[in-house]
Formats: sequence, structure tokens, C-alpha cells
Amino acid sequence: MPGVVRIHFCAVVSPCSYTRGEVHAHEDISGRTTAQVLRWSLVATLLFVAIQVFSGLRAHSLALLSDAGHNSTDALALLLAWIANYLESKPANEIKTYGYQRAGVLAAFVNALTLVALSAWIFYESAVRLHYPQAVDEDIMLAVSALGLLLNGGIMWALRRARHRDLNVRSAFVHMLGDVLGSIAIMAGAVVIRYTGWVRIDPLLSISIGVLIVWTAWDIIHESLNILLEGLPRGIALQDVIGSMRSVDGVLDVHDLHIWSLGSSTHALSCHVQIEDVPPSASDAILRRLNTMLAGRFHIHHTTVQFEHVSCVISESGCVIPVSPEEHHGPH
Repeated sequence: MPGVVRIHFCAVVSPCSYTRGEVHAHEDISGRTTAQVLRWSLVATLLFVAIQVFSGLRAHSLALLSDAGHNSTDALALLLAWIANYLESKPANEIKTYGYQRAGVLAAFVNALTLVALSAWIFYESAVRLHYPQAVDEDIMLAVSALGLLLNGGIMWALRRARHRDLNVRSAFVHMLGDVLGSIAIMAGAVVIRYTGWVRIDPLLSISIGVLIVWTAWDIIHESLNILLEGLPRGIALQDVIGSMRSVDGVLDVHDLHIWSLGSSTHALSCHVQIEDVPPSASDAILRRLNTMLAGRFHIHHTTVQFEHVSCVISESGCVIPVSPEEHHGPH
């Protein structure tokens, strides 16, 4: 009726909480192990940079000095990853209500940008050396690059597991991958120069490595930006989530659904769920079924669900104008 205000009941359900002590304990142990690996990798990388600078000056090798600059950015990447790993372990508080889970994502984004900048510098230096080739001491190049291969390969091996669950660690891993490829390229270039005297092989290999670094860094930039802009998490399709939620017993409809990532592997969800006018005990059972399904099928553990007993109209600011089902499905 015109002029009559209808007020419909909506039950707001607080974010779900699980008993996940074993999971958190495992994550704490894993986080401490990752922090130790990052710390010692940083120390080893800084020592190797000093060795490269000293050797590059003695051998008059621009390749070694360039790689020392590359490794300096890796040291920065490891430092950022270490700091971000520490921040991620800090609990939420009254100001940072989500904690510092995105510190690692932000560090990954910055690291990926440094990789792109480094690749641009590699392209420039390679172009210069193609036009103005320089003689180098291939023996020192070979020895130092072999040492770098062992060092960076060891760091990659130590980070191999953590990189799958942490975007921040994956960005540091990519930095190490660039170092390993750089060491292989310098070793190969040193061998070619020794037996053929063709010094242009070094910049050509550097260009190919730069292309690979940009290609890998772009994936990290894309994923980190998606998280920072609260896009849909990778591997989750919105319509799949809606369909799965609607299939839960007791759910009539789902709308105003939002899914985002708090960090590299922690996803959150908020939505409005339409149900019948049932007692609180029945709505609690529906909520448990929803949370169990979301956690098991989509790995979404942080949920905020608002129950509604009627439909609502979706406006620019969300589902804020409750109406009766007859009005909602009536002519527009």
C-alpha cells in the first residue's frame, strides 16, 4: 500500500570462527622457518655482492659488476620479504582489524616492480655492450658465477615450499631465479668467450634473461594488484560460489556477494542469504552448512553472512532497500 513503511527482519550473523588450533600452529612454525630462511639468505646475498664487486673490479668485468647490482636488488627483495613476513605474523588490533596480512602482498608488488626496472637496465646495458664489446677475464667470471649458482640455487631450494602459499616469498624466489639464470648465462658466456673470443654472447644472453624476468614479474604484479584492489581471488569463480551456496539445504537465494583476499592465501566473503522465516536454531544450522561448504570447497574461512526472510532491491550501495517478494518480482 502506498505510504505504508514495511520493516522486515534481517538477521546479521557475525563472522564465523573455527577451532583451527592445529592449522594455526602449523602456520606459525612454517612462518618462523620462512623467516629464518629469508634472514640467512639476506646475509649470504650481501656477502656475495661484496665478492662480486671485488672480483668485477679485479677482472674489469662489467658483467660481474652488473650482476652485483642485480644481486643488490635481490638483497632488497629479501629484506622486504623478511620485514613483510614479520608483519604478517603480528595479530590484528583495534586499528589494523585485519592485521598485516597484506604487508607481504605489498612487498611482492614492490619487488616485482624492481624486477621490471632491473630488466629495463639489463636491456639498456646489453644494447650498449652489443655496440661496444669489452674484453673480460673469463676465468674470474666462471669462478664467481659458479659460486653464485650454488648460493642462489641453495636459496631457491630453501624457499621452494613457502613460495606456493605466500606471494611475498614467491617474489623473492623469482629474484633468486633471475640470479641463477644470470649465473648460468655468465658461465656459458665465459666458456664461449674462452674458446671463440665472441664477447657479444654475454649481452645476448642477458637480453633473454631479462625477457624471462619481465614475464615472471608480470604474473606477480597482476596477482598482487588483484589482491590490493580486492578483486576475486585466483581460482575462484563467482558463479560457482553462488551456485554452491544456493544448493545448500535451507538457502532460497544469494545476492550482494563479495569475495576478496586478505593476504596471499586467506580469503573472505560477505553476502546476503535469503531463507524461510525459521527459528534461530534452524538458521544456525543453515549457517554451519554454508560455512562448512565454503571452507571445504573454496577454502574461504572468514565469512560474514546476513540472513534475510524476504528479497531486497540491489542499489548502488548494496542490498539496502527491503521490499516484499511480490514487489520485488512485480513489473518494473
